Amino acid sequence: PIYPVPVFNEKATLCPLLARLRVLPLNMEIILIDDCSTDGSREVLKQLENTPEFSVIYHDTNKGKGAALRAGFAKATGDIIMVQDADLEYDPRDIPTLLKPIVENNADVVYGSRFLDIGSCDTCAAHRYGNRIITAASNLITGLRLTDMETCYKVFRRTVIQSIPLKQNRFGFEPEITAKLARRGYQVEELPVRYKARNWADGKKIGVRDGVNALLCILRYAIAD
Repeated sequence: PIYPVPVFNEKATLCPLLARLRVLPLNMEIILIDDCSTDGSREVLKQLENTPEFSVIYHDTNKGKGAALRAGFAKATGDIIMVQDADLEYDPRDIPTLLKPIVENNADVVYGSRFLDIGSCDTCAAHRYGNRIITAASNLITGLRLTDMETCYKVFRRTVIQSIPLKQNRFGFEPEITAKLARRGYQVEELPVRYKARNWADGKKIGVRDGVNALLCILRYAIAD
């Protein structure tokens, strides 16, 4: 599997996250996309350039998570592609379980839901309820029955994700890809994942503006690419 990892000012968590990925019993390629970090993350990535399992892409301006993922998707060559954030909110130990439905040909796409696991921890009520509202709106428009449309952990067959034109540069990627998957009739499965949220003081980047844009994207991409 291939793991595109957008990186923007994640120096504190980047190396611990990569260490957790590397101990998994999987043959993997990790594509790291630096989105013009200014906290020293880029210097850490430069030290990884010659490590066989890593590929590094550098953006000269901050373009956003969606733009970083597009760069990673375009470079990927494996059969399965999974989105991985550079923080430690999600637990890489869940990855083998998320890959299984695609490996066994039971799904085209797998979403890892934070709300199906009773042990997950989101300390911000506003963030938690905002996610639920956005997911409900997405389900209403797409006809899917997801519990966590905004999750980071999304796993795709490479042929699926590379066949879909993507436009959103920031966190609008989540509602955009969900709407386009639904319109094309791909089989989406949802499985529980562990989650431990960080707050804005610790570096969380999604905000109210992104929530409003998510609702607009749900409507926009339900009817057109």
